[in-house]
Amino acid sequence: MTTTSSLANHTDAAIPLMQIDNLVRRFGGLVAVNQVSFDVHAGEIVGLIGPNGAGKTTLFNIISGHLKADAGRLIFDGMDITHARAAQCARVGIGRTFQIVKPLTTLTVHENVMVGALLNNSRKVASEKAAHIVERVGMGPLMHRLSGSLTLESRKRLELARALSVEPKIILLDEILAGLNASEIEESIHLIRNFAQDDKLAVIMIEHNLHAVMSLAQKIVVLDYGVKIAQDVPEVIVRDPKVVAAYLGSDD
Repeated sequence: MTTTSSLANHTDAAIPLMQIDNLVRRFGGLVAVNQVSFDVHAGEIVGLIGPNGAGKTTLFNIISGHLKADAGRLIFDGMDITHARAAQCARVGIGRTFQIVKPLTTLTVHENVMVGALLNNSRKVASEKAAHIVERVGMGPLMHRLSGSLTLESRKRLELARALSVEPKIILLDEILAGLNASEIEESIHLIRNFAQDDKLAVIMIEHNLHAVMSLAQKIVVLDYGVKIAQDVPEVIVRDPKVVAAYLGSDD
């Protein structure tokens, strides 16, 4: 992980916080991510959509250091993190959630969040920061509840809190709204939007609920068979024939 001196500080609105540059990932003969490029700015919400198997989660795994790219570069906050491991990515400010929510079931909500906060803080400070995050995501009354007893909605909220515990500058949300009812989705949308606006937190979200992602995102990136087939504002994306064909299997 090296500093890229040619990049200005990301606080300059014109400079992206993250630059995803021609990333490639192969699994044998399958190219799961094929020369994908796009930028993300501080406070921006980017929707990452596409059919099942389009390469969305593989891309998340590369960005978060869980997989290594076969080609391309990943620049984050002025640093080349193309070859950084997951712990390094978390330490510099990349948080993420996972499709399958797996809290530490024998620990409380507060303790689950504290685990991530310990990455960059002493035990005392981590405890204080974890409590603050739990309150901010609306789980204050469940602070000392064992996570194994939580409902799906509360587990999803805890997953978000755990991702926030590393004090990220960007957060990757992998189907954080899946399985929630309409009112729970609206509450989550409000929460995500507030973090982006109040904390200048950049967000990339994989989501199959198109209504939710279209209402949240300022920019939509569409993948199909590992290739970026479209990138634009939501109102343009929904009318793009290539996007319609990818989802519906027809050019009509």
